[in-house]
Order: sequence, then structure tokens, then C-alpha cells
Amino acid sequence: MRRSKWIGKLLLRLLLCIVSLLVAVVIVLMVSLKMFCSDKFPHVQQTFVTTILETGQLKFLASVFLPAEKIQEIVDQNSMKAFNVEIDTNLIQSGGFGNMAVQADSASVQAEEPIEIVEVSGSTYTGTMMIVKDPSRISLATIYPWKDKGVTLDELVTANDAIAGINGGLYDSSNNSGGRPYGVIVSNGEILHNKPKEWPGLVLIGFTEDHILQIIDISQMTPADVEQLVADMKIIDAVTFQEEASDANNHFVQLIINNEAREMVGMGSGLNPRTAIGQRADGAVLMFVTDGRGKAGHLGASCADLISVMQDFGAVNAANLDGGSSSCMYYDGEYLMTSVTFYYTNSSWKLPAAFIVK
Repeated sequence: MRRSKWIGKLLLRLLLCIVSLLVAVVIVLMVSLKMFCSDKFPHVQQTFVTTILETGQLKFLASVFLPAEKIQEIVDQNSMKAFNVEIDTNLIQSGGFGNMAVQADSASVQAEEPIEIVEVSGSTYTGTMMIVKDPSRISLATIYPWKDKGVTLDELVTANDAIAGINGGLYDSSNNSGGRPYGVIVSNGEILHNKPKEWPGLVLIGFTEDHILQIIDISQMTPADVEQLVADMKIIDAVTFQEEASDANNHFVQLIINNEAREMVGMGSGLNPRTAIGQRADGAVLMFVTDGRGKAGHLGASCADLISVMQDFGAVNAANLDGGSSSCMYYDGEYLMTSVTFYYTNSSWKLPAAFIVK
């Protein structure tokens, strides 16, 4: 009996210790959040707000200590300027892809490998650039018909006899379900999902039958308009991502159009894991993925980082895709960049679609 009482007291003390620790952690987090949102540290405040508004599940944290008016003020001071420029397809070669000379050790050399993998480092992130010399190898793989659960990136790649892939557009990521896309999905010339106003500010990112990257604002289009656009532009593979700067979201899409970098206000954006896609003048496609959110001690990349890297690699046009925990890159049987969520560090979140390389 005494032994049972002793064990009971021990368990009770252990439980009290655990509860006390959890309470202490919550208090520390709340105090930290309050400090991040304090006007005493404007740079920290701006970085925190612009970063958290780009997340899928934690946007509400910005409003814990700040009113909507203050959040909008911060977003207005740190956003991207409007950039509604049509892509000039004459700037991209329609044949003889991948012949651009690249820089290596300050010497100009002719690229020979059909796919190049280059590690890129910044002050707040590390990333991987995949250069696909022949854009005709790129397509959009999907799990259509849509279902509640998606599949991981490696499953999409291997199921389509491909060698590589990156995540793409917006989708339902709640509880890592990943089975249903948002906006518009085009695969092999067929529109598989057509709701251009499902989220505000949607921009279509995809390829024509001539394998030219297109970045088109469809936020004011109807489904019929999208059908006409896809037919007229001969778009064969595409996803959508969101362009919105508000107290609810802080997303951006266009990075570089016709060799012109998008202008920023203030910091432009926060710091997060990123996925971006671009195209050089010779047609080669640039796929770039970074880490962040504390992974390897990194906060992530900003819009300025993406623009700078894409420019360094010769992008004529470039766009930001879905980032955060969704950001991932798979190549030749292994993940080069994986989800930042600790329990998916060797995989990806479940996805309904992804850009793949055959």
C-alpha cells in the first residue's frame, strides 16, 4: 500500500513538473511574441509580421498583439510594387535550348549536362538551384481526379517515370491533406481545375506548347475567360499562386518579367522557405528551393533574395510559387530540399500536383 502511494505521489509530481514546464514555455512564447510585435523594435516587428502572414496555419499570430490597421500599415510599408507586364516571348529562344554559356570560377564555359544542380547560400538561407536545359522535359504531374489525400513529391515523380520535381501552386494543406488544388490546374493541355476567383489575387504560372514560361494575372477572369486564355496561349501545364498584400496574407508572385526585376517597398517580404521557377533566354528552366523557419538555423529567403539569385542565373522571367512547409525538391532518387516540418524532414507534404522533369 505504501509503495502504491509513493508511486502515485511520484507520478503526480512528475505531472506537475510537466505542466509547469508547458506553462513556462507558453509564457516565454507569449512574451517573445509581444517583444516581436513591439514598436520598440520596428525591424523585428516588420520582419515578424511580413513573415508570419506568408504562413498557412499561423497567420493569426500577427493579430494577437497588433490590430488589423497596424498590420496593414506594416504590409504597406513592406510589399511589392504592382507589376502587370506581359511576357515578351521573343526574348526566349524557341529552339536550341540550353546553349547559354554559364559562369564557373570566373571563366565562361559551355554547359554540357542536361540537368545541373547548384547549391546556393545566403545570409538567412541555403538553397538548391536545378537548371533544366531542355524545357520540353518539364510537365505538371497531378493526382487527378482530386481526392482528400494527396501524395508526396517523390511519389508524383516516380509514378510519372520522371527524374526530378518541385512543388507548385496553392492547395488545401490543412492537416497535411494535400489532395485538392486551389485556383487553376492545367496538365497536358487539359484544364483539371478552374476556379480563378477561389482565392483573391491568383496568378497563373505555366508553360505553353512551345515551352515558354508564362506568368499571367487571372484574378479578374471567369472560368470561361481562363478556358479562352489556355486555348489562345496554348498553355499545356500550369498552376496558380496568390498575389495579395493585406492584413490577411502577404503573398507575391512576379519576380522578373522581360529582364526587369520587380521593385520593392521596404523589405518587400518576410523570410520563409521558398520555391521559385524561372527561364533563361536560351529556354533553360530554373527551379529554386530554399530552407527556412529555423531549419539549419536559417529564417528563410526574401523576395529580394529570390530576385537576386534568379538574376545571377540569367532568368529573363521568374515567379514565386507556394513556399513554407510545402517547399521541396526531389532529384534522382533523393530529396535535395525537404519540408521544414520536423516530422517530414526526409519527405514532403502531401501534394495534388507538382512540376516534374522527365
